[in-house]
Amino acid sequence: MISKNMTKLIRSLENKKNRERTGLFIAEGPKIVSDLIAVSQPKTIIATQEWLDSNPMGKTTESLIVTEDELRKISFLQHPQQVLGIFPIPQQTLNAEICNKELCLALDKVQDPGNLGTIIRIADWFGISTILCNEGTADAYNPKVVQATMGSIARVKIVYTDLVSIFDTLPDNTPIYATSLDGDNIYSQELSPTGVIVMGNEGNGVSTEVMNKVNRILFIPSYRKTRNIDSLNVAIATAITCAEFKRRNNTL
Repeated sequence: MISKNMTKLIRSLENKKNRERTGLFIAEGPKIVSDLIAVSQPKTIIATQEWLDSNPMGKTTESLIVTEDELRKISFLQHPQQVLGIFPIPQQTLNAEICNKELCLALDKVQDPGNLGTIIRIADWFGISTILCNEGTADAYNPKVVQATMGSIARVKIVYTDLVSIFDTLPDNTPIYATSLDGDNIYSQELSPTGVIVMGNEGNGVSTEVMNKVNRILFIPSYRKTRNIDSLNVAIATAITCAEFKRRNNTL
């Protein structure tokens, strides 16, 4: 049986203000919860007996056994999946030197939770371990974002910071890329194995203040003979860009 206080806590974590106040977030489903347990101790696991029997690592200091019907009443999902976990939000710090040692992503006001979650998943797929997000970017610990990452949030470091200030601390020769309709064809440009790839807002692209710090502007060409589409979805553009960088600098 889930107490009223626990139900109230879970529902409150849909709100960013409450996530910041408590330092907690919600994750749901066997894959996402298991991936997070591998790197972080959950505060509470709420799960069916079936899930707990097959996942002894989920038996933390506070494990609540519920029926599928009880889980459905507290879940943020349309179709709950056996387990819901309450986890501490990681306290991430950034050493900007990482951008001179490997490839990083930077997100400039990417606002859609689905896009952010997909980008985190893309970063994980392409071995990008750090994403820098400025103010105005969706909260990575929003339940919709967490769900869209499909567990990748456990493996990608997400740091909220001022992008302009961070870029100002980097050496002048650090490659800082951005995609834009005014850029150069990505397939004909030299692409570095290190540096930063900046992806911009869904409607407005990379802001002027951030673009002023960019030193390499790329364009993903369209192959339609008549162009009646203005741009790509930011998550799709991120996937294409990361794939081309990694194809050129394949270290596998």
